[in-house]
Amino acid sequence: MTSRLQQLENQLTNKNPMYPSGDIGLIGLAVMGQNLILNAADHGFTVVAYNRTVSKVDHFLENEAKGKSIIGAHSIQELVDNLKRPRRIILLVKAGDAVDAFINQLLPYLEKDDIIIDGGNSHFPDSNRRYDELKAKGIHFVGSGVSGGEEGARYGPSLMPGGAEEAWPHIKDIFQSIAAKSDGEPCCDWVGPAGSGHYVKMVHNGIEYGDMQLITEAYDILKRVGGFTNKEIGDVFAKWNKGVLDSFLIDITKDILYYDDVDGTPLLEKILDSAGQKGTGKWTAINALDLGIPLSLVGEAVFARCLSSIKQERIAASKVLPGPTIPKDAIKDRQQFVDDLEQALYASKIISYAQGFMLIREAAKEYGWKLNYPSIALMWRGGCIIRSVFLGEITSAYKANPELENLLFNDFFKNAIIKAQDGWRNTIALTTKYGIPTPAFSTALAFYDGYRSEQLPANLLQAQRDYFGAHTFRVLPQFASENLPADTPIHINWTGKGGNVSASTYDA
Repeated sequence: MTSRLQQLENQLTNKNPMYPSGDIGLIGLAVMGQNLILNAADHGFTVVAYNRTVSKVDHFLENEAKGKSIIGAHSIQELVDNLKRPRRIILLVKAGDAVDAFINQLLPYLEKDDIIIDGGNSHFPDSNRRYDELKAKGIHFVGSGVSGGEEGARYGPSLMPGGAEEAWPHIKDIFQSIAAKSDGEPCCDWVGPAGSGHYVKMVHNGIEYGDMQLITEAYDILKRVGGFTNKEIGDVFAKWNKGVLDSFLIDITKDILYYDDVDGTPLLEKILDSAGQKGTGKWTAINALDLGIPLSLVGEAVFARCLSSIKQERIAASKVLPGPTIPKDAIKDRQQFVDDLEQALYASKIISYAQGFMLIREAAKEYGWKLNYPSIALMWRGGCIIRSVFLGEITSAYKANPELENLLFNDFFKNAIIKAQDGWRNTIALTTKYGIPTPAFSTALAFYDGYRSEQLPANLLQAQRDYFGAHTFRVLPQFASENLPADTPIHINWTGKGGNVSASTYDA
């Protein structure tokens, strides 16, 4: 039997289940988990920490967490017993089976209206499923995107929670306290229902792929066409980071370009040019294809990583496939060259975000989600990898018109594209002339020119499909007639030798 002295000691050390004092629990003591716990403790919350390998709990308490309002739990039951009701528990574990395993371990100890928060990089269909399964058990599920890496987790991440809206009043104070701030506003707000929080994080990561690819292309152009040294390219990026391109990724790229190895040469030049990926960019591109949205820039960014990974084939191809030679005097006016490239990067970035929000809007229609568009942009304004000054304008655009169909219809972005066009086109013409691959820059301009075209050659494509597969077509309203009725699928016997039966139609 526990002595009175032991009872008092447990109460004072916040370990007595009769007097639970934990504001929130967290499972997973990898770097992100530890830093998020320390962040919450710094903001006055008592956190109960648990890890499957319980020795990590003790090590954490004896070191980083020492002296802070953090309680160590050595079992799932101990974790739950030390939490105030409704219990709020964040999972920061590897996406997939591990999330389901921990949810199943928690359920026997939870009660109606308790809250499970998945803060990992889960695929949104899994979050949709977990939301439905837990709702049936009376448990509130929240799938929250967390962005910003270990530094963001420690000092202020971007948080994108979605799921059971009943949970939001119980986690709002904690989430908005520990989140990054932009102009005093927390980079965290409620996104929407079911798996929408993880969906928005997925699109964030897809845009991140695009931003990174655009920056690498700008680096390659400066290096190969302009003949700039790494230090000179770093200086260009440092200047850009004081203007419209001010962002986390531009800032860290500058640091990378300035960094020398111990022998005094740029470390960047020693890194193998084969890029890895964890799959969130691919998820974004696949979902865009499923929903029929032309997310071309993210798609090209994913494919560019795939192309980079076949290094040995590229080495072989470089020896047998010729291309243009870049003369030493290719650039007549270095400053104009840099200014044009800045505009090309800015315009392409606008296209990438316009496409990203097109996808989010279509997802809201497809999945029946009511989403908070101004807050989504604000959530990305600070703390996350794609954070930039640029996102403040997106927030303003959606605050002015929450139903904005496309960012390009907003005056700020329309005028920015108009101003950037000459430099954008000059840059792509130059890279085409000299054989520099610019898949992200080029697809951004191709999308823009396609989007602003009232007429596209898809009429010929539809005729071809009807010719070989009887897939039918529709006619333009102004050409409707008795033989070619409007709004009716039509099949033509193009050669006089085919049949008149059309194939079934469907939209992919």
